[in-house]
Amino acid sequence: MEIKVNFLDKLRLEAKFDDFTVVADQPIRYKGDGSAPGPFDYFLASSALCAAYFVKLYCETRNISTENIRLSQNNIVDPENRYQQIFKIQVELPQDISPTDRQGILCSIERCTVKKVVQAGPEFVIEEVKNLDADAQSLLTVRPASDASTYIVGKDLPLEQTIANMTRVLADLGIKIEIASWRNLIPNVWSLHIRDAHSPMCFTNGKGATKESALASALGEYIERLSNNHFYAGAYWGEDIANGVFVHYPNEQWFKPSAKDALPKEILDDYCLKIFDPDGDLRSSHLVDTNSGNAQRGICSLPYVRQSDGKTVYFPSNLIENLYVSNGMSAGNTLAEAQVQCLSEIFERAVKREILEGEISLPDVPQAVLEKYPKILAGIQGLEEQGFPVLVKDASLGGVYPVMCVTLMNRRTGGVFASFGAHPSLEVALERSLTELLQGRSLEGLNDLPSPTFTSEAVTEPNNFVEHFIDSSGIVSWRFFSAKSDYKFVEWDFSGEGESSNDQEAATLFGILQDMGKEAYVAIYDQLGAVACRILVPGYSEIYPIEDLIWDNTNKALLFRADILNLHSLDDEKLSGLLERLENNELDEYGDIATLIGIEFDENTPWGQLTVLELKLLIHLALKQFEEAHELVGAFLQYNDNTVERRLFYQALNAVLEILLDDELELNDYLVNLRRMFGDERMDAVIGSVDGDVRFYGLCPTSIKLEGLERHQRLIDSYRKLHVARSKAVTTTT
Repeated sequence: MEIKVNFLDKLRLEAKFDDFTVVADQPIRYKGDGSAPGPFDYFLASSALCAAYFVKLYCETRNISTENIRLSQNNIVDPENRYQQIFKIQVELPQDISPTDRQGILCSIERCTVKKVVQAGPEFVIEEVKNLDADAQSLLTVRPASDASTYIVGKDLPLEQTIANMTRVLADLGIKIEIASWRNLIPNVWSLHIRDAHSPMCFTNGKGATKESALASALGEYIERLSNNHFYAGAYWGEDIANGVFVHYPNEQWFKPSAKDALPKEILDDYCLKIFDPDGDLRSSHLVDTNSGNAQRGICSLPYVRQSDGKTVYFPSNLIENLYVSNGMSAGNTLAEAQVQCLSEIFERAVKREILEGEISLPDVPQAVLEKYPKILAGIQGLEEQGFPVLVKDASLGGVYPVMCVTLMNRRTGGVFASFGAHPSLEVALERSLTELLQGRSLEGLNDLPSPTFTSEAVTEPNNFVEHFIDSSGIVSWRFFSAKSDYKFVEWDFSGEGESSNDQEAATLFGILQDMGKEAYVAIYDQLGAVACRILVPGYSEIYPIEDLIWDNTNKALLFRADILNLHSLDDEKLSGLLERLENNELDEYGDIATLIGIEFDENTPWGQLTVLELKLLIHLALKQFEEAHELVGAFLQYNDNTVERRLFYQALNAVLEILLDDELELNDYLVNLRRMFGDERMDAVIGSVDGDVRFYGLCPTSIKLEGLERHQRLIDSYRKLHVARSKAVTTTT
């Protein structure tokens, strides 16, 4: 984590990281004002808070109340050496907690991250740099030996060279990558979380059998998502980029709508139109680019090469974002390597969907086959020893597809997790299925898995597949666990041989699609210094339903974005218009405004937690429509999960509105005690909101120019780095 420090007045300091600001001071005896804790005080508190977090985590996963649990920490200083200290953590537990859980709670504190780092003894590196922001050297901690050459199946270069190449690409872009966490909970299963230190919204998770393979996985996924603009999907990129020479890629094309909002003839092809517009209901307005919102410019479309004949076909950027999310994108040392990964991912998710929605029972992988892969078997046994029964299944549907499945059962909660992996090599597919289980997860995180069901509708519901796509946490049918399998086990192998193995495998996987009667379309992105690609298989590789293009398109943001950002400057007529659109577009009342309009608000502010319901409430209040506002306040207080401060404001507002709407009550009769209950500052905000002196309480003014939205500006800063690199690449080639 990157922490930037600003020097304030006197001895006060300000540390900024992610969306947080921490102010430190010194006690008066050390010439400070005592206005905030000192740096060492924060350090001491972090240890106690970390210990308490692990206690809370242990108790929550076992439904143990923490109401009567008390924890304290004291640091005992050695009088001979003040740097030699004992941190004494004491826990007071209620009598009704079992001996097993008492010991478990104490053991949970041993997992405290602060404690482990202190005990290990962190290494400090102190250096001078010319420019902190320009210093984009990697913060990665894995430094493979320069003379090592570790080859793994599927990679065209050694892991060490792969990591070095990808790290250099990111550094050249000016992106400082940091490792936020490592996990190695069972043998031969590693995962890590990496992110941009400046824009932590840009992150990926990697997985692998070793630290190096997990890091290569995370870096590859990071470059893949940069190359395909996935980190910025749905986000508003601002007016400058919207009106730039290009918005997404230099080779994009903008096509004007045909008459009566019909689709431009230049986009898609007949094959795609039959899939995306079977009833002729799709219109140009459905395909306006969400990121730019520039409807006047036309439909932003990206070139893809049709694999059957090499013809270029233009796909609207909006269509890709709405239907495919991150499916079918990859980066690699070579194009063939990236294509194999893309196609493997497409088969993994499509076959997974077929199995789950068809409630198909898969054959077990024989023990004799598993014993051929002792490292994978050791990982499986590690899970079993932790109390999680594991099923290993052949998901190839009779040897047709290169897919495997590892399913974990949680005896404590009755939940299950079906993890799928794909690759032309059975061993790699099986390893990916296993490592996916614990990618970014703790063992406690496995307690949130849903239980199986015999209700077919719950399994086949479209959102269930989306949950499986996001983190494999969707519902699984009990029929999946039948001992009577629908297919026989096949020890399949689609792998190639020799130096051209990835070329052979890519051809094999494309061939499977061709045999299925599917067209594949490929885009190659190499302007950032690495090879990445995206493959679309219309009618097969979509994640979201195709009808979402009409009924739940992300570009509905364009109906609201400008007015919501300009909220404080709207007159009553425009506020009424915005309110009408919010009420008439079938929006989720509890959906967040940040997602709706594509803005990365600070999550710790009212903007970051603002819902559709709360925005409507505030507009009614600004329009002095008190009955409607009062009704929504009740819904807010009953269902909304918000901060204590925000809830108290609405509790006070609810009381004031009830008084104002009752002809027999006078507000002045209650003000004294309302102020005693809620405080003068909060009541001033409530009275001001009712009188009209305070509008949209808590929402800091901004506009379509995004003033004051630091978190979102950091996201745009990250995207501008790609713009610069792509512009340079075009200039170099021309």
